[in-house]
Amino acid sequence: MNKIILMGRLTKDPEVRCVQKENTITYARYTLMVERSRWRDGESNVDYISCVCFGKGAEFADKFLHKGTKIIISGRIQTGCYTNRNNQTVYTADVVVEEQEFAEPKSDSPAQTVPRGLAIASRQTGYIPAPKLIPKQ
Repeated sequence: MNKIILMGRLTKDPEVRCVQKENTITYARYTLMVERSRWRDGESNVDYISCVCFGKGAEFADKFLHKGTKIIISGRIQTGCYTNRNNQTVYTADVVVEEQEFAEPKSDSPAQTVPRGLAIASRQTGYIPAPKLIPKQ
């Protein structure tokens, strides 16, 4: 079984691209900063995990995810390799995101907060409902 669940913050805005083949494929790449457990003298370490999502998940990332957003993702690890310009083999490991959701409400603007019921915002094959705007009181 190849399943991973991570919670962390985006290190920068997602990079979204489209590939034109038989069908147009949209994908988004972002790096998730994940804090490790604090178990030695209160020290914490961080890992920077490369993530990629496709289709509706990429569209969601483009619209709603920004640098510093805290999210929870689930997906699978996919490894690969390529030869760079110096003819060296480079090995890669990415998390292919299947689900992504907000881990905390957006605090700076209540009018743009996605209600908790819509937090599971992206399933690769599913429908992504538009967030409801909450009027300022």
